[in-house]
Amino acid sequence: MSRAPHDTPTQACAEDGEVMLDGPDGLAVSLTPNAAAASAVAIAEAAVVARRQTPRPRFDEHDGGHD
Repeated sequence: MSRAPHDTPTQACAEDGEVMLDGPDGLAVSLTPNAAAASAVAIAEAAVVARRQTPRPRFDEHDGGHD
């Protein structure tokens, strides 16, 4: 991946039986309800995995720890 990941969530709304997504970098997509539901599950599952892959910050007594 060449760019840093975005920390702004994608917005979603329903219109005329479609799910519209609006996100960073001009992301704009229209999905059927079934495709949107399946995408939501896939994104949630990937988020769980990605969180496990992210190293947790280590406590460092010199960076705001109590004396």
